Amino acid sequence: MLTNRSNKQALRVGAVAYDPKVVTIWEGFLPYFEMRGAPIDYVLYSTYDAQVDALLAGEIDVAWNSPLAWVKSQIITHGNCRAIAMRDSDRDLTTKILVRKDSNILSLPDLTGKSIAVGASDSPQATLIPLLLVAEAGTIPGQDCNVLYHNVMVGKHGDHVGGERDAARALAAGKADAACVLDANYTVFINEGTLDPGTTRVLATTPPFDHCNFTVQAGLPEQRFGPFVEALLGMSFDDPAVRTLMELEGLKRWLLARTSGYAQLETAVERFHFYA
Repeated sequence: MLTNRSNKQALRVGAVAYDPKVVTIWEGFLPYFEMRGAPIDYVLYSTYDAQVDALLAGEIDVAWNSPLAWVKSQIITHGNCRAIAMRDSDRDLTTKILVRKDSNILSLPDLTGKSIAVGASDSPQATLIPLLLVAEAGTIPGQDCNVLYHNVMVGKHGDHVGGERDAARALAAGKADAACVLDANYTVFINEGTLDPGTTRVLATTPPFDHCNFTVQAGLPEQRFGPFVEALLGMSFDDPAVRTLMELEGLKRWLLARTSGYAQLETAVERFHFYA
């Protein structure tokens, strides 16, 4: 969906419509960037795969990419993409592998012969990264243990929390021996009653990893996207005009991007032949 703007010089930014709030966020951001001399237009896609294709075809200038979309872009272009900005909340996330409190599973190798509930098959945080942790401990997912996928909104790379919630429900109902959920969502699931307090415990925690970033092709001139990045970094949580939008987007501050936090996902994609 391309918004109907008249400024042909506007930077074209792609985003994935995983929730109706995405329209609210980007419609709200339009006047902010316009007032700062960095006009943008936005294009919404139904999946990250479609957005990656659009970025590499030059249909958009910038893609608001999931970590898996970033990895895919780098694979296709042989490293010829550039991450330019990310949220403060995109850094140093972890995923918990949970078991029931009374379980006799005490270490990752004990998952051999067991069932692990995960999120959508393309979720970095609720599937690929924690399954890599399990594999590196010596239990091969799908071979030495059963993987129960909860494929809510496949194509949106786990942005929708429904798959993780279903994985937690499977653990609570005794349909799985373990479940993989983002650290922050573990607290949410307890508070909302999906998991009863005191009924689960953490078996293992992944090393920290990073999440989304704004991606451009390496050949895009910096003067084309530089004003956009400058306006992003200047966005203040104390500004009432954008505070609600920043809350909807889940951040308090925009930061320059880093790519060191994608190493686990890169390894998982290769090990599980995700893009084979």
